[in-house]
Amino acid sequence: MRVDVLTLFPEAFEGGPLDVSIIKRAREDGLLDLQVHNIRDHATDRHRSVDDTPFGGGQGMVMRVDVLDRALQHVQGQDGSPGLVVYLSPQGEVLDDSLVRELATNERLILVCGRYEGVDQRFVDHCVDREVSIGDYIVTGGELPAMVLIDAVARHIPGALGDEVSPEEESFADGLLEHPQYTRPAEYNGWAVPEILLSGHHAKIEKWKQEQRLERTRERRPDLLGDSP
Repeated sequence: MRVDVLTLFPEAFEGGPLDVSIIKRAREDGLLDLQVHNIRDHATDRHRSVDDTPFGGGQGMVMRVDVLDRALQHVQGQDGSPGLVVYLSPQGEVLDDSLVRELATNERLILVCGRYEGVDQRFVDHCVDREVSIGDYIVTGGELPAMVLIDAVARHIPGALGDEVSPEEESFADGLLEHPQYTRPAEYNGWAVPEILLSGHHAKIEKWKQEQRLERTRERRPDLLGDSP
């Protein structure tokens, strides 16, 4: 999978969470091709302006449609596929497990990181395929949401986790939260691991895990079961 990121702050993607652990290995193994592009490179005036005051008045600055469009066209021209263009926006559809899996089916994603008061709506209307939000709150820009999206999607690239079953055993994979996990020592400070996990009876253990998933989901996220909180 190729992921292109359009941002005003490419340095935000250097030496961060995308350069460690699973994502780092996926990049080193050629499973994830991450390319970061500076939107400001496509400004045409001597000040390299990328934003301006909003028509109709209001606070803050708005990123310009002409600069964004030039940046996007340049990036799309670097690969045979135009890619799915995703704008990270608090007004977008919320990123959940279903959307992550859908996005992971694309061979190429182009992520656009907004800043300031957002981007000119004409860019969204004519150039963006999907608007995506990581939650009902505001962060300074689209860089952190882009990293969250990349991390979540990359886990579904075949071979990225090493164990192909892993994504199907995690929380939300089947609409439920994950069961509690334990490891050695079997007892510590008087705190014991549930005996069923030490029994070696695989059918009973799987039954216990499923019961725990249902119970935990019912207690913590009843909305996932369609229940009232």
